[in-house]
Amino acid sequence: MESQDTTFNYKIILAALVAVIIALLIAFYYSYAQSQNQMSYLEDEKRLLVKDMTLMKAEVDRLSGENEINEIELRDSKFAVQSLLDSVGRLNFNIAKLRESQKTLRILEAKFDSLKLKNNFLRYNNGLLTERYERTRREIQELRGKTSSLQEAEALVRRKNQELAKELKVKSYLKMENAEGSGFRLRAGRPLKTNKASTIEKLRGCVTILANASDEGDVKVVYLQFLNPDMKVIEDNANLVNVSGNTYSKRTEVIYLGKEISVCDAITVPEGSLEPGIYTLNVFEDERLLSSSEFQLK
Repeated sequence: MESQDTTFNYKIILAALVAVIIALLIAFYYSYAQSQNQMSYLEDEKRLLVKDMTLMKAEVDRLSGENEINEIELRDSKFAVQSLLDSVGRLNFNIAKLRESQKTLRILEAKFDSLKLKNNFLRYNNGLLTERYERTRREIQELRGKTSSLQEAEALVRRKNQELAKELKVKSYLKMENAEGSGFRLRAGRPLKTNKASTIEKLRGCVTILANASDEGDVKVVYLQFLNPDMKVIEDNANLVNVSGNTYSKRTEVIYLGKEISVCDAITVPEGSLEPGIYTLNVFEDERLLSSSEFQLK
């Protein structure tokens, strides 16, 4: 009887031992499975962090290559990203470290977004500067074209002036003296000299051309220019003579043979058109003033 009880007790102890072993195995397996799941989760999170930080580092490097944002902030960001990336690669990961790394990554992302905004602002300013530069460059080209045209025009004027100066040096002008202007009214078709402005119908100009033995003789063109008290040219029967930009009252051709000769010619004005005052007679050959005098009308 005692032998049977002992055997029964051994069986109970053995069963309890087996139960304990099975319980330990189950607990160990559960703990192992939970650890594996946690490690798998941490590894996945680690890979995501590494990927995000690698992308951020590549973007920061790109912006650095474009040299469009603040260099000090850029260097700080590159250093922080690289340090975090290196630390993630060395970590024996746990949940606390994961949360800390995620928080740091969010801070870096916010700072990176700020850098991107600055970069976009700089791009916009660069676009405006480029547009202004192109507009200024076109204006400069237009001004250069206009300057070139002006230079060509000035060169042409200089050549003409040089040619005219040579011609004037070569040309021998008449010598004149005793220029005289006077007024006349008509009575029965006959001219009567008068200095009463309101009755004058003709203004006459006379000048003496001196002798010049070296002149072989030719037809000379002389221009009379009558000026009123306001220094305006007086017309001959409402006609004026324009030559090379100069305005005259009368054109007269003179046959000059080298001897002294007196030349007179007159212009016709409407009766009552003249005002009292000092009048001027200028005598020209071509564009050169050779003699002048003043006369008074009352």
